[in-house]
Amino acid sequence: MLGVQKSASADEIKKAYKKMAIKYHPDRQSGKSDEEKKEAEEKFKEAAEAYSVLSDEKKRQQYDQFGFDGPNMGGGFGGGFGGFDMNDILNSVFGSGFDFGGGGFSDFFGGGRGGRRSNVHRGADLRLKVRLSLQEVATGVTKKFKVRKDVKCSHCNGTGAEGSAVPETCKTCHGSGYVLRSQQSLFGMMQTQSPCPECQGEGTVIKNKCNYCHGTGVVKGEEVIEVEIPAGVQDGMVVTIPNKGNAGQKNGVSGDIQVFITEEPNDTFIRDGNDIRYNLLLDFPTAALGGKVEVPTIDGRKLAVTIEPGTQPGKSLRLRGKGLPAVKGYGYGTGDMVLNISVFVPKTLSKEERKALEAFKNSDNFKGDNQTKRTIFERFRSYF
Repeated sequence: MLGVQKSASADEIKKAYKKMAIKYHPDRQSGKSDEEKKEAEEKFKEAAEAYSVLSDEKKRQQYDQFGFDGPNMGGGFGGGFGGFDMNDILNSVFGSGFDFGGGGFSDFFGGGRGGRRSNVHRGADLRLKVRLSLQEVATGVTKKFKVRKDVKCSHCNGTGAEGSAVPETCKTCHGSGYVLRSQQSLFGMMQTQSPCPECQGEGTVIKNKCNYCHGTGVVKGEEVIEVEIPAGVQDGMVVTIPNKGNAGQKNGVSGDIQVFITEEPNDTFIRDGNDIRYNLLLDFPTAALGGKVEVPTIDGRKLAVTIEPGTQPGKSLRLRGKGLPAVKGYGYGTGDMVLNISVFVPKTLSKEERKALEAFKNSDNFKGDNQTKRTIFERFRSYF
């Protein structure tokens, strides 16, 4: 049908189809008999169906192996187009918005260009920033905002027309919503479409506009918006509230509200992903002898933690499941609370305290690693 070899490349197939689509397009058949026009129409459809098969790697492989008797091939040329969309094929090859100088692709194949163009306005999105404490991040929170935005005009109920006035068909584009511009190309005279400057692509104009919104269908107003922030959000995340942004003109679709999350610094905890870190400062006797200490948690309660005897500064203790929950879709489970242990060394000592410490100064158990290792080495050497 396309006149290409079985080994033809994708570009060769595309070029062959372009050539046939231009040759047999119905808008190029003026002056011919009805029989010739019908024949050209069939060839135009068959060429499109052939291209839909050969441009799809899987269908091309099935066709090479089984011909049109293969599965999902649509029953052969002329068999109901084989389930493909003619407009999608033409737009993929020639680009959207191109025409051959007549009614165009959509008119010929029963598309939407014969009627009024559907152009629904969408309102602009709004952005808000919210600062959360770490405790709010841990539990989730609902915030309320008074938002100034475009709302539907109550006087005309969003239509933009005054009283019982109704929109009229645009005389410039005749309701299509676009105008055509001709241009010469390698494939002959082509046409591009652009939104109608008179109706801005709507296909209709309002002669008697609403006195309150001046034909837009929206006015400035305020609305109290509740934003549910899920637990576990992180700094920089965005929570989207659909359809709560600016109202779309002429009863269009409302935009969204995008809530940008920022975290307030915390004086007690440091966030590390879903984990939280707490710097636990032990006194020397507890670090040496061991014992129980109380540490704060993110929910405000105290938690008893056992300290093993001889706990060294720099050690970390991990309390499973005491961190932050993961946001749904961004992780699993709950993080941990990590205790970074350091030991308090007093800067000043009383006479009694100094005397007590000096009593242990020469004990091997109170020497640093280097001194202890040197003492052990000296003891080992004395045996010889």
